[in-house]
Order: sequence, then C-alpha cells, then structure tokens
Amino acid sequence: MTSRSLTGELAAFSAELKFELDPFQRQSCVALEGGHSVLVCAPTGAGKTVVGEFAVHLALAAGGKCFYTTPIKALSNQKFADLTARYGRDEVGLLTGDQSINPGASVVVMTTEVLRNMLYAESDALRGLSYVVMDEVHYLADRFRGAVWEEVILHLPPEVRLVSLSATVSNAEEFGAWMETVRGDTAVIVDETRPVPLWQHVMVGKRMFDLFDPKSSDAKVVVDEDLQRYIKHRESVDRMDSWGVPGRGRGGPRRSFRPMPRPEVISRLDDEGLLPAITFIFSRAGCDGALAQCVRSRLDLSREDDREVVDAIIEKHTGDLPKSDLEVLGYWEWREGLHRGFAAHHAGMLPAFRHTVEELFVRGLVRAVFATETLALGINMPARTVVLERLVKFNGESHAELTPGEYTQLTGRAGRRGIDVEGHAVVLWQPEVDTSAVAGLASTRTYPLRSSFRPGYNMSINLVDRMGAAESRALLERSFAQFQADRSVVGLVRGIERNEAQLRKLRSQLGDESFFEYIQLRERIRERERNLERQGRTDRRQAAVSSLTALRRGDVVAIPSGRRQGLAVILEPDATPGDPRPLVLTEDKWAGRVSAADFPTPAESLGRLRLPKYVDHRTARVRRDLASALRSTGIVVPRRARTGGKSKAADDRDLQTLRRALRNHPAHARPDREQLARIGERYNRLERETEHLRQQVAATTNSLARTFDRILGLLEERGYVEHGEVTQDGRRLARIYAEADLVVAESLRQGLWRGLGPAELAAVVSILVFESRQEGGYLGASGPTEPIRRAVDATIGVWSQLRTDESRHRLAPTREPDLGFVTGVYTWARGDDLADALMASGDRGNALSAGDFVRWCRQVIDLLDQIHNTADDVEVAATASKAVRAIRRGVVAVDAA
Repeated sequence: MTSRSLTGELAAFSAELKFELDPFQRQSCVALEGGHSVLVCAPTGAGKTVVGEFAVHLALAAGGKCFYTTPIKALSNQKFADLTARYGRDEVGLLTGDQSINPGASVVVMTTEVLRNMLYAESDALRGLSYVVMDEVHYLADRFRGAVWEEVILHLPPEVRLVSLSATVSNAEEFGAWMETVRGDTAVIVDETRPVPLWQHVMVGKRMFDLFDPKSSDAKVVVDEDLQRYIKHRESVDRMDSWGVPGRGRGGPRRSFRPMPRPEVISRLDDEGLLPAITFIFSRAGCDGALAQCVRSRLDLSREDDREVVDAIIEKHTGDLPKSDLEVLGYWEWREGLHRGFAAHHAGMLPAFRHTVEELFVRGLVRAVFATETLALGINMPARTVVLERLVKFNGESHAELTPGEYTQLTGRAGRRGIDVEGHAVVLWQPEVDTSAVAGLASTRTYPLRSSFRPGYNMSINLVDRMGAAESRALLERSFAQFQADRSVVGLVRGIERNEAQLRKLRSQLGDESFFEYIQLRERIRERERNLERQGRTDRRQAAVSSLTALRRGDVVAIPSGRRQGLAVILEPDATPGDPRPLVLTEDKWAGRVSAADFPTPAESLGRLRLPKYVDHRTARVRRDLASALRSTGIVVPRRARTGGKSKAADDRDLQTLRRALRNHPAHARPDREQLARIGERYNRLERETEHLRQQVAATTNSLARTFDRILGLLEERGYVEHGEVTQDGRRLARIYAEADLVVAESLRQGLWRGLGPAELAAVVSILVFESRQEGGYLGASGPTEPIRRAVDATIGVWSQLRTDESRHRLAPTREPDLGFVTGVYTWARGDDLADALMASGDRGNALSAGDFVRWCRQVIDLLDQIHNTADDVEVAATASKAVRAIRRGVVAVDAA
C-alpha cells in the first residue's frame, strides 16, 4: 500500500513524511483512525513513534487535545523539540518536574508522573483530551516507577484513545488482553522485524568472527566453526605460555589473558568501517577509565573541519557553567576527548556534559562512546555498532549474567534507520565467555513484561478520596498485576487437580483404613518434631532479639560468626520490637547495622567504650580511630559455648504419646509395613505440596485488595482517613509524591521542621530522597548544626515508629532514611563552592560525582517544592521555597533536563 492508496487523515499525515510507512505503522494508524486504542510492540529504532505522532495529528485535525508522555525528562525535551519544529510553538507545550512551557497548548509533552498527578488532582487541563500517547510503556515493569503507568491507564477517562508504544515483549498478547479489559477496544500490533538487519560478531584479540554459522536457522542455532577453532587454539597457546611463568602462589598455570586496550578496539572497528560505535561498560568508573585511556593514546577519530562545530555545541550546553568549577568537573579532559571524537556517557556525569555528548554523537561528530546501560533506555542515540565488553553486570544486589531481554535492549541501538544497511553487535571475547551462551542470548526471544504495580500510601489515599474504598478495591483488581496473578491461578488449579487424582490412586494402594491411620500417625510424629525444631529456632531468635534491644550506646559485644565476626561497639541502639538493628562499628573498621540473624546466641555486653558525643561513622578516619580504641580495651571475644544438651523433643509429652500410639498400632507389626510406608510417605509429601498450591491460590486471589486494606487500616489508625472519608491531613498526603510520602506527611503534621533555615531544611529532607551507592546504615542525630541534628533525629523517630506499624500491619517497610547527603546539600545551599560540596557529599574520602550531585540536588528540590505547596505552616512553606532557590544555582541550574 503506497501513500497514494491511503485515505482520510492518514493520507494527509503520510504526505508530509519523507518515507513510506512500514506495514505495522500503516496497520496501527488505520486502527487509530478507526477509533481504536492501539498497543504497538516493535524493536528499538523501528519507528513506533510515527504512530504517536499520528495521534497528535488526529487530535489537532479534530480540534482536540493530545498528551504525549515519556518516562524521562530528556525524552520529553527531545519530543517537545521534534513536535515544535513540526507544528510550531503555539500548538505544543512541555510539562516536566523542572519546566512548564505553554501548558494550555493542544499538544503537551510531559513525563508520565505529571499526567498521573493531573489525574489525581482532576486537573482542568484534562478537559477536551482525546488522545494520550504513552511512549516506552514497557516501563511499567520498572520496580521503582512502573506503577505510575498502570495508574494512568486505569484512571484515564474511557473516551480517551490510548496509544501505547512498547519495545518487543514476548507476552504482548497478554498485555493487549488486559488493555482490552480495562480500556475497551484495543488493537494489538506486534512487529518483530528489525528495520536494519543485525549481524552478531565476537572479537577475539584483534580478529573478528561472525557469531553464527551460515547453517544456523531459527530452529537450530549453530556457532561459527572458525570462531570455535580459533578460541580453542588461543586457549591452548595461553595455557602453554602460562606454565613456568614465575608468579605468586604454589605454581601451576597462571592466567595470562589481557584484554585488548580500548583504543585498539576502537581503531580495529574503524578499520572495519564499523563506527560510530557505543561500547557498553557496566560501571561508571569503567567508562571514565576508557575515556582516560583513549585520551592518553594517539587515537583521533575527528575531522579537522569539524572542530568549530564541536566547540559551538560545547559552548551551547556548558557556556553558563561557572569558570571556577570547570577544573573540578574534569572539563578539559572531557573536551579533549570530544575534539578527538570519543566520550563517556553515564548518570554520574553532569547533565550538560551528557546532553553535549548526545547531540555530538547523533550529528556524527563523536564516533565512539563508552556508556553504561542507562543509554539503552529511551535516549535516541543509534549507532552502526554496539560493543559489549562483558556479559555480566551488577543488578543492584549481585553480579548477574545479562538476560536475553537486556542483551536485545542493548544491541537494539545498532543500525541507524535510513543511514546503515546493517547494524553490528560485537562481543569482546574473554576466557570466561561461552560462545554457545552468547548465541543463546542473541537468538532468544523470551522477555515477558511483568507488572510491578502495588498500592502505596499516596496511591491509596488518592483512590479513597476519588472513589471510596469499595470502588478502589475494584479498580486495583483490574490492574495488570492482578490480571497476571489471576492468570497464574489457572495453572495452579490445574496442578491441584492433577495432584488430587494422584492422591486418590496412592490412597487405593494403601488398602484398608487401618494402615492409612498408621501412616497419618507417622506423619503427625514428623510434624510434631518439625514444630519443636522450629520452636527452638524461634526461642533462640527471640533471645537474640531481647538481648539486642537491651544494648546501650558504647556497649562492646562479640559478633559470634559470619563476615563481621569479632568485637563491635554499639554506636546507635535500636529498640524496634521484633527486629532491632543497632548500628555498630567492628574492630575491622566496618560500620553498619546488625540483626538477630548475626547472633545465633544472645548478645551480651562484655564491657564499655567511651564514645564522643557525635560519631560520623561515614568518615574513614573516625572508623579507624574508633576501631583502634576498641582493640585497645583489652576485651577479648569469649570462646563459644557448645550448643548441645537435651532437645525439646526429649521432654515433649505429646511426642512421647504419639510414639507410644505408633508402637501399639496393629499395623506396626505387619511384614509389608515399610513397603507400604514408602507409598504413604509419597502420599503425605504430595498432600503437603497440594496444600501449598491451595494456599498459593488463596494468597494470589485479591492480593492487591488485601494490601490496600492493610494500608487503609494503618492510615485510619493515624487519622488520615476517618469513617471512610479522607481527612485534611489525608489530603496533604495525597499531594506528596515521594518514596517516603507518609514520613514527609507525618513530619509536616508534627511540625518537626519548623524553625530551620533554608540550608538546614534542605539537609534534613535529603535523608528521605538520597540513597547511598555504598553499603552502610544511617547515623542518628548527625549533621553540621544542632537544629539539623534535632530535626534529623525526630524525622528518623517518625520513620522508626512507622516501620513498627508497618510490621504490625504486614506491609512492606518504608526505606530507611540515608544521611549521606546531609552535609553536602547543606554546604551547597549555604553558598559554598562546588569542590567543597562534592567532597562533603562523598564517602570514604572520595568526592561524589558531579552528575550524581546534580541529580540528588534536583530530587531534594522536587521534594522541597512539594513541601512548599502542601505545608500548612506558612514559615515552613516559605523556607522550602528559599531552599529551592539556594540549591538551584551553578551546575544544578545549567541544562536542567
């Protein structure tokens, strides 16, 4: 179908395009013009956004409104620029956390959170809304922000047509079926064809090989024979070279593998005509190290006549930076790299630096970028080639291998539509790389979309305020999370039915009722023994909990086992019922929180250590001095007592009675007793498994509604809801969108932040947004001024009491406050220079990166803005506004996006 055969608004729209619409684009646009909502799933770079732009066209043609939502501000800015260039500034607006441009326009680009907040506030801007485009809708799987996408989908008025654009997912039909359920008529269009074919390679040393053998097919993946042969040869040579080489240890082969230097990798790609390239390195330090390596080398990818253009773009983004800050920002090395055609890109960089790199790369003026995986999320920076240095990354908890979905997301950047005939993905070989595993990653198409939706305090209070508790429960039961849970129940029920049939069969093999009674008696004995063992563990844990609760500041204890074994001093006691976690410092200079799990035997005070009034355990010098003082006390770790002795089972009367009944049972004397007993054990094991499945079904059904009821119970206890109605305090909570929303609301209600200066207020609220990248707990009553210390201590008290209530209501705990940014943001807000603020924000003597500093400052600004808008106390509201102005200066104010 050519553009000539199209009709209606689609013909007018496509006539303005410089390319023919692909089949999936035409199908999606036809469905949209036909009055359907659409879900479009296609690979990165396939041109999904054309469908979103057609929704904009339809809205303008009909005199209606279209909201275009994106997951991140940078994408919103990018789409705002695109639509403004097409329709003019009068027709297009922008709403993000930082900017408000022409918000009354017919077309408004915004972050998804902004639309969610509009829906809860029942904003007048929603009148006349006919289309909403949700770009990157697969973000609803994000465990931190994903719930926002489902909230928007569930709350949008039914007459609004929804255009959902997603990366390719393997359960698109399931997602589409849910959309049909909650939004009505929805067309699901899935296209798995990459617009630019992708070739997979492995680079071994300086040699490049295809990953797949030409004989490969979708049904059977075959690794290239030349690649396999060369790797075996390389490993054999390395083994021979490693024998006899002097080294540490007891001898034997030493791994002699050294990866090829990055400048050589880039030069090799350049020789093959594979630039521009993005090299994904799963660490910020690795990206910065790669840039430094290239700057030190002779690598130069630039053209002499490009330098003026490069300088103009650098000036456009960074011209407003204070000249005194350039040195501390690493500006000169960064600029040198840009002049030579290479750069780093990661979240730790200053936003102005990142945006400069993005523009230069898109324009072909930077040809090699070393990036973390965040570049694969949303930003439009396609390359000819994507290089993966490793196939393992840190997922926030541990180092894990890349999933097929992550591999596809990363390599999806390779191949620029309309520029490249083909894209290339290159994996750099290392001895631990299994080429068969790489082939599996590259050929697997299983990456399902999983909902991360769960109700929180803000969501629950807004739901109750808008529709009451009963309707709120019904809405939660319509979420994609519950939809997926209910579908999983079908499989569980089938499992129960299969097990019940097998149980009937085994029951018949056991014969008469008498032997079945005997089998049940044996099962009761086993269950009683298990219960007694569990009770013993519970008693031991309770003893440990009681002992931890009784500890005081300065007490010296012995951690009996584990990584932290040895002496420790209590820096901050914790009397939280059921789960005390005192802050300790060990003789090995580690500071952090310990729990009952670290004490198989009760903790007891072995002595006392006199502590200074304020202990900043984040400072290496303080930890070193305290650990030295602890070792100098002369206190020794006592030898652990043997934990033998009589068990509970030996004295348990019920167990003794059951054992007598077993010995006296007629079936006990049967010659085939043990043979039948084995059948009975299978019966009991299957019965336990079946009961577990029944419990899973019960837990899965209406699970979100039960969580909502628990949240409602806690909010009613605290006076945010009364007799089903939201109180004045509840309405304040409804306007606070933060991870620690209830702690903020409680602190405002109790007046904990009254009397603070602007810099002090910024310091205190930072504990509710900041999250350290390093392990360690918060420090009670700490801060550069006495008012800060008092307010921080009171705020932590609110959080501690909330955690107790959450445990009682069986709710997930609110994240622990983190004091890592208190001194840094205070230093900045009172007007000190950037170098001092970065050092004050750092940890273990290392300065915080400029990008992280700006990001956390902007998150503090966002929370301060909310406090300004929600606080009943005029003084606190005014102080919050002053704090925003104090922080929003210098690097924090430049290139805000």
